[in-house]
Amino acid sequence: MASQTVEALVEGGKASAAPPLGPALGPLGVNIGQIVAEINKKTALFAGMQVPVKVSVDTSTKEFTVNIGTPPASALVKKEAGIEKGSSNPLMDKVADLRIEQIIKVAKMKEGQLLGKNLTSRIKEIVGTCNSMGILVEGKPAAEAIKMIGQGAFAEEIRTEKTELTAEELKELEAERKKLAEEIERRRGEFLAKAKLIIDSMAGKARGEIKAKLVEAGIPNKIIEELLPVAAAAGAAGAEAGKPAAEAGKPGAQPAAAKKEEKK
Repeated sequence: MASQTVEALVEGGKASAAPPLGPALGPLGVNIGQIVAEINKKTALFAGMQVPVKVSVDTSTKEFTVNIGTPPASALVKKEAGIEKGSSNPLMDKVADLRIEQIIKVAKMKEGQLLGKNLTSRIKEIVGTCNSMGILVEGKPAAEAIKMIGQGAFAEEIRTEKTELTAEELKELEAERKKLAEEIERRRGEFLAKAKLIIDSMAGKARGEIKAKLVEAGIPNKIIEELLPVAAAAGAAGAEAGKPAAEAGKPGAQPAAAKKEEKK
């Protein structure tokens, strides 16, 4: 049985007989309209995204199969959440909130690549992805959302495979995203102020000692790494290579090059 494969990148739900599909499929003698309809049906949920498509054609029977590639679940979640990246500190900083309809949509888009045997199980997998990205589901942390799903809180939405939100609901999610971003900035400001006080109070101490105190105070590692190099550089600014800072700063201390010149 001879077969040929045509691969192309199409916009979700908008494939057509125009290039690149039409010219590639035409010589194979297949019903291009049928193939395009199948592709659009399988990529409908990927509206606005470029989707890799693979069409395998049996050149003898003209039968075909359409396989759709999908981006990683995390990329689909980010698109639904309207964010460019997940949280750098997902346990503390939440960057977005998704409705169950959006989770169902991503689970359906990734249906062939998830481990769950049914839609409910696959939805829980996507909620787990949200957890690692600092994204809430229905205003709740992932563990709580998964528990709610198990208790049947969203049974009707899952049964009907609801994936669409109203304009008002989307507006509410946008407002919530802005609120979460403001909360992250407020908390960051508090951590920065607290960290700077600790660093100032420990001026002259070893970097490791200062870092231990910052960790003890609950300062996020990202902020510690941002501030400590500055503090360490300031403490060493007056020091010459191989000399303690106190000795280097003594009045009348001469540079090594000058001393060498005097001996000549």
